Amino acid sequence: MERVECVVIGAGVVGLALARRLARLGREVVVLEREDRIGTGISSRNSEVIHAGIYYPAGSLKARLCVAGNRALYAYCAEKRIEHRRCGKLIVATSEAETATLRDLQARAAANGAEPLRWLSQEEAQVLEPSLRCTAALLSPSTGIVDSHGLMRAMALDAEAAGAQIVCRSPVLGGRATAEGLRLRVGGPDPTELLAGHVTNCAGLGAIDLAWALEGLRQEALPPRPTRWARGNYFGLAGPAPFSRLVYPVPVPGALGVHLTLDLAGQARFGPDLEWIDTEAYDVNPARAESFYAEVRRYWPGLPEGALQPAYAGIRPKLHGPGETAPDFLIQREEVHGLPGLVNLLGIESPGLTASLALAEEVAP
Repeated sequence: MERVECVVIGAGVVGLALARRLARLGREVVVLEREDRIGTGISSRNSEVIHAGIYYPAGSLKARLCVAGNRALYAYCAEKRIEHRRCGKLIVATSEAETATLRDLQARAAANGAEPLRWLSQEEAQVLEPSLRCTAALLSPSTGIVDSHGLMRAMALDAEAAGAQIVCRSPVLGGRATAEGLRLRVGGPDPTELLAGHVTNCAGLGAIDLAWALEGLRQEALPPRPTRWARGNYFGLAGPAPFSRLVYPVPVPGALGVHLTLDLAGQARFGPDLEWIDTEAYDVNPARAESFYAEVRRYWPGLPEGALQPAYAGIRPKLHGPGETAPDFLIQREEVHGLPGLVNLLGIESPGLTASLALAEEVAP
């Protein structure tokens, strides 16, 4: 059995950010990833948006870490020359009732310390984006897009340069607390056991199941099993993008609505929607495009028939079910379970990519 000072479980964007932080602090770090390469889960199947910190309740972890993470991420991308673009975002109202909601979002963003949002009339918004239909809009200048794979590669290189080891095809099967530390059972081609002084569970979709597989945790403090998963489907646009900025509708309960994002090549895609699922699957049903057309045409009536093509899907781990209010990130430190050295990061979905560097600062011992 090998002894390791710090184990990070999961080589997604949050796990890699944490490994980088710990290694740069001089800690001995091993990252255990169940897949055969880094960043193949939640971190690689999203909108690749750098969020500003607009939607989350003031004082929440999501709000605080998103705002801090936004600034840290732009600085890191500039330092490491990771491809990104501060393109800005329009949040658009298409009715008078939604216009009132925009006022609430503007106040919430201010309470969160996000970069101020600019109020736009219908005419001002259409000067910026002539194809847009709205009654009013908010312009978020600090929203952008990033090459998530390039970001994770840079984080992995930084972590390894500082001495961290990233070991793929090494799923953590379970573990238990001992007087000497947390004893982990690691599978894969070369099964082994590790005795770790500090363990952070950053396993993404598998984080809740892994927490249940660690003996000695207070089960009443854990989210229920099985993990509730929500698939978000994306459709690509055939033809040139009609907008130069991201376009988001007013959010609906539990989701941000079917929005338009851009990739770094300038191609437009729409999504995600919200589809509750029981098994991990990433196929996109072409029939779901019908609801996309209706949603998108509320703010872009010029969307041509037949222009949407299935693109990809991502799955988000949820701490709530359909119709329930979305909770905050769940960070369980050692005092929750009485196990020194254990941290569980549960329900880390959007804005997890934006918040990744700030999350690493938050939980690094």
